Amino acid sequence: QVQLVESGGGLVQAGGSLRLSCAASGRTFSFYTMGWFRQAPGKAREFVAAITWSGGSTHYADSVKGRFTISRDNAKNTVYLQMNSLKPEDTAVYYCACRFGMVLIITEKEYNYWGQGTQVTVSS
Repeated sequence: QVQLVESGGGLVQAGGSLRLSCAASGRTFSFYTMGWFRQAPGKAREFVAAITWSGGSTHYADSVKGRFTISRDNAKNTVYLQMNSLKPEDTAVYYCACRFGMVLIITEKEYNYWGQGTQVTVSS
């Protein structure tokens, strides 16, 4: 079993930055692929970014490519999402998720464990 707790959300003006953190506890964090997803009001949850257990491979949604960076610190059991040049359309609840294994995963249904989410609001 793995528990995930996100933090770092908040209210920011357009063009600003936030860094989300996701702290994991439970089974060995190092062997998990980690992902970030988001859900805006009235919309389905969508993929944002993912990173392999080693940090050697990452993947981003086109809508955030060049603005967001996913990273992880296995010694701290934490994955991060650095969000720069934020836009109002980035407003959503952001969730981290994990799945045991070494394969990069971008499909929501493939993830086994989810955090409770953290709200990000970008004002125009």
